[in-house]
Amino acid sequence: MTAPPLAVFGGTFDPVHIGHLRAAWEAAEALGAEVRLVPAKIPPHRPQPVASPEQRVAMLRAALAGQERLRLDLRELDRPGPSFTFDTLTSLRGEVGSTRPLVLVIGADAFAGLAGWHRWRELFTLAHVCVLTRPAQIPAMPDELAAEVAARHAGGVEALCAAPAGRVLDMVVSALGISATRIRALLAEGREPRWLVPQALLDDPRLLAAYRPPATGSGRG
Repeated sequence: MTAPPLAVFGGTFDPVHIGHLRAAWEAAEALGAEVRLVPAKIPPHRPQPVASPEQRVAMLRAALAGQERLRLDLRELDRPGPSFTFDTLTSLRGEVGSTRPLVLVIGADAFAGLAGWHRWRELFTLAHVCVLTRPAQIPAMPDELAAEVAARHAGGVEALCAAPAGRVLDMVVSALGISATRIRALLAEGREPRWLVPQALLDDPRLLAAYRPPATGSGRG
């Protein structure tokens, strides 16, 4: 019997929010997979995170507590240099063997830029790609990427379970419209991002401290 797929969902998680978690959960349910959330140490295609690796790990641990389908994977934080997805998938493929389905879960906007990633064509030899889209969204792709994936499209989850790598599946997930940028802006203004982040992050004031304005003293001059 073939082992169930193992899925990988990377990002800066700066901070982790309900949009991340809901998308990962829906992918896990649809794929029948464990999903690893992999925080990047040095993201190659976006600015360095505001929160430190330790702070982001603490937020993720709090957010993921109490369930087992979504798990934290620290390999990119433990590895020196840029957090290339190719290196992460190579490492995971070495652990799970050559036959278990491995799935890279990625948002449609990020997928559109895949041709700019490190060794991007080789990603398909290591894993399937599950592209998360919003209802009625038609992912746009540059010609180079469209040509590469034209013969890789999967008609359903079954195709991903039947092979270890190489297929592309579009998956519609709930359109929550939550952004880490907006959450950081709210916190910088001294506002509370309730219903945008897991309650566990609000219950412990230390977890979101990296984004709040510094406390001002009231001492006399």
